[in-house]
Amino acid sequence: MKMTAAKPALQTGGVAALAVAAALVLLLAGCASPGPAATPLQRIEAAAAGFDDATTSRAPDAAWWRRFGDPALDALIDQALANQPGLQVAAARVASADAALAGRRAATTPRLDLAADATRQHYTERGLVPPPIAGSERTNATLQLAGRWELDFFGRHEAALQAALGRQRAAQAELAAARVLLALRIAEGYVGLARLVEQRGIARRTLQQREAMLGLTRQRVGGGVDTQVELRQAEAAVPEVRQQIEALEEQITLARHRLAVLAGQPPQALATLAPALKALPAEPLPARLPADLLGRRADVVAARWRIEAAAGDVQGARAEFYPDIDLIGFAGFSALGLDRLLSAGALNVGIGPALRLPVFDGGRLRAQLKGREAELDASIAAYNGAVLDAARETADAVASLRSIERQQAEQQAAQAAAEAAYDFAQQRYRAGLGTYLTVLSAESGVLAQRRLGADLKARALDARIDLAHALGGGWQADPHLTL
Repeated sequence: MKMTAAKPALQTGGVAALAVAAALVLLLAGCASPGPAATPLQRIEAAAAGFDDATTSRAPDAAWWRRFGDPALDALIDQALANQPGLQVAAARVASADAALAGRRAATTPRLDLAADATRQHYTERGLVPPPIAGSERTNATLQLAGRWELDFFGRHEAALQAALGRQRAAQAELAAARVLLALRIAEGYVGLARLVEQRGIARRTLQQREAMLGLTRQRVGGGVDTQVELRQAEAAVPEVRQQIEALEEQITLARHRLAVLAGQPPQALATLAPALKALPAEPLPARLPADLLGRRADVVAARWRIEAAAGDVQGARAEFYPDIDLIGFAGFSALGLDRLLSAGALNVGIGPALRLPVFDGGRLRAQLKGREAELDASIAAYNGAVLDAARETADAVASLRSIERQQAEQQAAQAAAEAAYDFAQQRYRAGLGTYLTVLSAESGVLAQRRLGADLKARALDARIDLAHALGGGWQADPHLTL
């Protein structure tokens, strides 16, 4: 239920009317109460999430992927950042938030409207209007300029403005986070495709080896050296490798489709793309989680602005319990007959306050306030989760890189031994001290180590990409977005 004070047309006495409105405010202020303010959830502190305030780290370059030195990857990411539909959706959300913010700012300023109307009317002879107007046709005309100013005594409009500002800045940060994540996804997909291409090359060499071993086994069976058991084993090894190659071809095709769509292209656009694995230059790893990282993570900054927006909504919901006072004024002309519209006697002027105060609403405002407080708690919980995720992603990337470095050292030692055994087998074969079958068998160990080496190289690149993303992905925060 709303109580509305009268809006008298006043030539004088505006001060007295305002005094009356102020008295009504004091009289009715106790009609509805929001109750004590709820205690929101606590935001997690950086130290509680494992960050070290005394530690800083070097932020990745804005275009960190160019360190790969691969023009095809650069072109893919540049095209994706320009054309990817997901980013366009995020950009549209920013535009929507901009418009909402502009609307809230406009609501805090006075409003002025011009109204003009003219109505041709036949007045009934049996009505309340006396002759000579009764029974005649007349034109009723109005020309009026009306103004309204909502006085924000209790901070309702300011709270709504702050909430809109928080949502607008959160949308900007979320767009930046989406750009960082898109670059990550394309770089990871590119590395994954390069790994599959390298594995396919190893598999093709393995097929050649298995076919050569099958030919030698057939010769040995013909010479009575081997039995049908060895022959059948050699025959089974060939289709097994062909199946592996076909599976790799399928994975390569699907990886190309994913990359193309991520870059905003048709699935078949990258049908010939076959990148190679390239090692990135090593960089020192952070020994501790730097607290300044949180200001470089667009997703964390966006979550922080969501808290500000939700807090503004709570303040606005509490302000709904208090009176809403508007200052209304109008000036114009109103007359019966167009010929008299602009005459002195047709002048119509008025000014006065309007008061609206909730008295009984069945609990609607309390329910609205509780809902806004729950949304504030949810936004704080989301922020806490974003902080913990940022800590985990950074720690995971660092741990993976250190472990992969150790695994690569062991794998390289194993591959060196396998390569040496393969060289010795070739030397013995050329010297007539061994068979070519022994050479091919020794090559199996080499191919296995090359497959493992390709996997570890791809994992190392993925971990470097993950670390660049965890450290902010090169995002440079707008000073207006820094809290």
